[in-house]
Amino acid sequence: MDAQKSHIVISLAGRDKGQYFLVIDRMEEYVLLADGKGRKLEKPKKKKLKHIRIAGKSDSRAAQKLRSGEKLLNSEIRKALAEFSETAELNQGGS
Repeated sequence: MDAQKSHIVISLAGRDKGQYFLVIDRMEEYVLLADGKGRKLEKPKKKKLKHIRIAGKSDSRAAQKLRSGEKLLNSEIRKALAEFSETAELNQGGS
């Protein structure tokens, strides 16, 4: 599965290794990532596809807004990523 707009990914390399991001846009071999805190929508992180892993597809309000082209806020991205990371931690802890 390829990283597409509104997917949640985890960074595999760099200073942000291990952090969750929302894919804002996709180019050839790059994606633009934002987490709403350190990397905001106004200045997303450009990262190579080989340096990320898809953590999941989000059905959050932020992801829906991104797919439909509505105005998205950094706070909505932070909320979506926090919910996703909580769910991911609960799923790993229960295994």
